[in-house]
Amino acid sequence: MKHNLARAKACAPDSKAWAVVKAHAYGHGLERAMRGFAEADGLALVEFDNGVRLRELGWSKPMLMLEGFFDAADLQTMDHYQLNGAVHCEEQLALLEAARPARKLDVHLKMNTGMNRLGFKPEAFRAAYARLRAIPHVGEITLMTHFANADEAAHACLPIREQIRRFKLGADGLAGPLSLSNSAGIFQMDALDGELVSDWIRPGVMLYGGTPGGKSAEEFGLLPTMTLASEIIGVQQIEAGDYVGYGSRFQAAGSMRIGVVACGYADGYPRHAPVDTPVLVDGVRTRIVGRVSMDMLTVDLTPLPQARVGSRVVLWGEGMPIDEVATAAGTIGYELMCALAPRVPVVEG
Repeated sequence: MKHNLARAKACAPDSKAWAVVKAHAYGHGLERAMRGFAEADGLALVEFDNGVRLRELGWSKPMLMLEGFFDAADLQTMDHYQLNGAVHCEEQLALLEAARPARKLDVHLKMNTGMNRLGFKPEAFRAAYARLRAIPHVGEITLMTHFANADEAAHACLPIREQIRRFKLGADGLAGPLSLSNSAGIFQMDALDGELVSDWIRPGVMLYGGTPGGKSAEEFGLLPTMTLASEIIGVQQIEAGDYVGYGSRFQAAGSMRIGVVACGYADGYPRHAPVDTPVLVDGVRTRIVGRVSMDMLTVDLTPLPQARVGSRVVLWGEGMPIDEVATAAGTIGYELMCALAPRVPVVEG
């Protein structure tokens, strides 16, 4: 975590960094994230209960609620625990205007530059800013947007340069720090030759060793923070025509050794991972065969005559990029990290 945060900051040496820790730090745990990202300038998340928890754990630097607040109680929590909040709709403006907090609240006014999730359209941004500026208990206003396709700078539908252009048009002349770049945007800053300037960056998946797209995590100089590992708990010798697993989806073309791994979808491994999804057994690459079960999955040990009960299996992480596993399973590394089940014991290395 420390290495990946340093990598993010090195890409944007003039920017402050929000380390994004939503979804329990992408499945890694708030306590670990707070230690791993101690050098961050702030933490960003969406869950108010976790924001309170981080304060209780001792985090004293800024915190940003990325989706903002949803009712008066959230504003009271922001006030009491000194949390920043995004403002992205008329309803939030009205809540702020009606609030009577004890201290000024710092907010992040979000512009919708084409993602079309949250935020004011560029043509409505200036009016929203004026309303915020007129509220006595609003402190600093940061100007914010979120990139849809920063991993592919020349995306055919919505290039990052077009989002930057829309942002500059809507925010022209408005005072306040800028918060623009997610993980993918951070890696585009050099290539955009100064077009992309951010007072704050918001690294997310890159902090956990996942690729934001465009290149592999290793090519970006990132290290995996989570390794999901288990062991072989059984070995079967099968012959041509034999089937493996529920639904008999895999049929052996010849003599094979099958290893049974103590890990399944109840642990967070994707049930839909197909045959040939890669795994490591004793450091050697092999593949899944058969359907993933609740508590077990099966792998091909034919190329590993030395493998036996007790052999170490790496499902993703060290030596087996999580994004490669995710691609094979038709998903993304973010989902695999976040889906890690509570029953999986965690060992800190």
